[in-house]
Amino acid sequence: MTSRERVVAALRHQEPDRIPLDIGGTESSGFTAIAYNRLRAHLGLPQGRTQIFDVYQQVVKIEDDVREALGIDTVPLIIEPRRWKPFTLPDESPCEIPELWCPEPQGGGLGVRDEAGHIIARMPEGGLYFEPVYAPLADVADPSQLDDHAATIEAFDWPSYADESLDDIAARAKHLFETTDYAIVGNLLVHLLAAGQLLRGYEQFMMDLLVNQPLAHTLLERLTDAYIRRADRYLDAVGDCLQVVLVNDDLGTQAGPMLSPDCYREMIFPYQKRLFGHIKGRRPDLFLLFHSCGSVYRFIPSLIEAGVDALNPVQVSAAEMDTATLKREFGRDLTFWGGGCDTQHVLNSGDPQAIAAEVTRRVADLSPGGGFVFTQVHNIQPDVAPANVVGMVDALRTLA
Repeated sequence: MTSRERVVAALRHQEPDRIPLDIGGTESSGFTAIAYNRLRAHLGLPQGRTQIFDVYQQVVKIEDDVREALGIDTVPLIIEPRRWKPFTLPDESPCEIPELWCPEPQGGGLGVRDEAGHIIARMPEGGLYFEPVYAPLADVADPSQLDDHAATIEAFDWPSYADESLDDIAARAKHLFETTDYAIVGNLLVHLLAAGQLLRGYEQFMMDLLVNQPLAHTLLERLTDAYIRRADRYLDAVGDCLQVVLVNDDLGTQAGPMLSPDCYREMIFPYQKRLFGHIKGRRPDLFLLFHSCGSVYRFIPSLIEAGVDALNPVQVSAAEMDTATLKREFGRDLTFWGGGCDTQHVLNSGDPQAIAAEVTRRVADLSPGGGFVFTQVHNIQPDVAPANVVGMVDALRTLA
């Protein structure tokens, strides 16, 4: 099988010739920049470009030599900047960042401003990531006031520093489709619950869901309308080249759901169902991959109802996320794209035996009958030794 055929077979709940491997096919299954530089050195590869395309999470593009060395089956269709510029990571190693992302010293750390001068992101002193800090709709009190923020809502989630055109993206999609056999994952860059939290402020939007529902519904309706228009433009440009399209939200915490299932069904699910249904209606052959961290067990039936085909990252360390239970209850309808190795307590532990045992357990739970794409739980962080990454992949190969 080719990599593309292997991933598609798994998504169709067929057992491929070996378990497909994703590392870096999404912005939630790859490497942070420091970890990536250390891996390249460990593999004996020359210094690459280490381009950070997700500036908040500090996640990098996986270069072809790394993809080949690890035997990865996926490639992302990234929304990129037109130009890159050199930058230095907190560990003093080199990287490149989008030209329009302009960190400046602030309070011992770094800050980034938007065109209006608002500080929109900060990396605190000693930090490794940028945190969003500006909620442009924080002062909105009534649904009618959203008219004044129509442009902000329309553009939300599409990175301002990723300024290439849809024609550029389409050309790269065609090149990937025609010159590689990787499964291509496109990210529509859409959130709903998380969008409300970022636009209104986390605490404010969570209160809106309970005490200002007219405002929350109107905002979610406008976001969904904007995302549908975005999906149409995107799929018109690149849809024939994709096998998987990624949508995002975070519904869970480490200890349980972020909001009650009843609140979710009333306030978030109707908009997810409309958006996801529209995407699937436009391209029934595309597999819809949904990313949500945390404990999402109680939301899975609704996600399946909304049209989700696959779930990432399958955070096995969160409450109610036992992989054997997930496979038994939902494995006929859902592909598990993740859960291959716990990054919180195992992959960073430095114990090869523990890593091999973890991989063996998760593969045994999730792979029978297909419906499993192996990747670690979320991005590989700077505290993960590169030898552990290689050990994880080697352990998979002995089983697959």
